[in-house]
Amino acid sequence: MKAAVTRRGRLVVDNIADPTPGEGHVLTQPLATGICGSDLHALDDFENFVARAKEQGSSDLDASRDTVFGHEFCAEILDYGPGTTKKLPIGTRVCSVPVLFSSRGVEQLGYSHNFPGAMAERMVLQEMLLLPVPDSLSSDLAALTEPLAVGEHAVGLSGIEIGQPALVVGCGPVGLAVIAALKARGHGPVLATDFSPTRRRLAEAFGADIVLDPAEHSPHDRWVDFGVPATLMERTMAEMSGRSAPSPVIFEAVGVPGMLQSLIRDAPPRSRIVVVGVCMHSDRIEPLMAITKEMEFRFSFAYNAGEFATTLDRLGRGIPGADQLITSTVSLDACAHAFELLATPGDHGKIMVRPT
Repeated sequence: MKAAVTRRGRLVVDNIADPTPGEGHVLTQPLATGICGSDLHALDDFENFVARAKEQGSSDLDASRDTVFGHEFCAEILDYGPGTTKKLPIGTRVCSVPVLFSSRGVEQLGYSHNFPGAMAERMVLQEMLLLPVPDSLSSDLAALTEPLAVGEHAVGLSGIEIGQPALVVGCGPVGLAVIAALKARGHGPVLATDFSPTRRRLAEAFGADIVLDPAEHSPHDRWVDFGVPATLMERTMAEMSGRSAPSPVIFEAVGVPGMLQSLIRDAPPRSRIVVVGVCMHSDRIEPLMAITKEMEFRFSFAYNAGEFATTLDRLGRGIPGADQLITSTVSLDACAHAFELLATPGDHGKIMVRPT
């Protein structure tokens, strides 16, 4: 079969062996595959990506071996392997949490040498994890389930309460996923900030209440509009007098060195900062400044199966702006060019690959 293969730091289209479904597995045909920011990081410096994964003890990746990316997908069932119940008919469109159980243990689809990800004409999935896609939902939109579930998890982890103001820093797919989850749960006001006009437009489409260009306006100048005290002393005085003093929840969805320190410096006291953007490099912060402002940090990773299913259900019922997130579709042969386009944030939201 044809696949987009990560090979020695380059993305090449080549023919590789068809995967064979094992016990409890299902053979599928990917219909739509999203390009994730982690794929961009991995291709840019696969050795560093692999080293970081090994530090966590969660990967047996080898940077010198071929890998087929693709963990955001919608696929069609082609055949069943042994030991399956065959509950869903052949031809059913499905989404799945991108993991597979094999004799070697748990495989992370998209970052496995043993099973290809969804940037290929065939892939193997775990039957017990399959979720049927609603008939009304296109395959491209269904493939957004995985990235949007990241936002669902981050918002749940944040502990935000109704009435607490929120700020989303960075309106790429991760930031937009956070906005979607915040609005779906009835939260607001939601501020969003990004340098890209395209991403600011998408943030508005996803329901952000206030969208700012950080080159022109600091979002931290707006906290006073929502009754957030500018200093710890002001907060203490407000609490002593019985006045409401809300604390903001800030979602960092950029993932570049220096961003955390900038939030420590500029955000108001008692801000809760939820880190969703994946920074692949070492970073430095000044703890004293965060201590004297009594800031709180929470770090969010991926999602659970329930959050994944909730996100697919919400997509089926309609998430405002989701259709605008997909700004381009390409074939497998154009994968490398799509990665190049996404390497520099600009006019694109999510580029969807159609492998077949």
